[in-house]
Amino acid sequence: MPSELRKAWAETYAKTPYRDLPWFSEKPFPSIVRAVKERQIVPPGPLLDVGCGAGTNALWLARQGFRVTGVDISPGAIAGAQRRAESGRVAAEFRVGDALNLPFARGRFRVVTDVGCFHTLPVNLRPGYVREVRRVLRPGGTYIPAWIAREATQKFGPPHRLSLGDMTVYFERDFIFAQTEYGPASTDGAWKTRRGLLPSYSARLLRRSSPQPRPR
Repeated sequence: MPSELRKAWAETYAKTPYRDLPWFSEKPFPSIVRAVKERQIVPPGPLLDVGCGAGTNALWLARQGFRVTGVDISPGAIAGAQRRAESGRVAAEFRVGDALNLPFARGRFRVVTDVGCFHTLPVNLRPGYVREVRRVLRPGGTYIPAWIAREATQKFGPPHRLSLGDMTVYFERDFIFAQTEYGPASTDGAWKTRRGLLPSYSARLLRRSSPQPRPR
């Protein structure tokens, strides 16, 4: 990750308590909850939560029986997640790490989740992220991303908002799109922030054992 982005994320959590950040939620993201309840992913994993922030999704998944590792670029985010795990007596591992250079062996995880990491990356960094998720996820493993949709026209929120088509450009070569869902701002599927609701997408992708076949 470029040093200026590392510094920016470190300063974000150093200057503002994580509970006061606009994207923080005490509740796990709806698509994560649904994936577990519908047994799209099943314990024990292992499971990696990329860009885990203060750990809300990772902690909830650990309580469901998953062997969870949360990784985030910000030391302050990881410190908050660790404090929450300790106070709640939740068995989850949290590590400072770069989504573009994940500190894990190839094929270590059966599940990777990402609620709000990929959509923060500048366009030129996206391919590196995809390579790393593919590397650490086992063939046939499940990747569950959620991101603020391009349909979100509000000024607040991430600047690099992706359409479903954008996601296929980056991921379809190495992943099968098994399920996608759009949550308009008027529904429970919207992305909830302290500043309001934003339209969002969530998806369930399966890591291919071999690259997507060429067009015929």
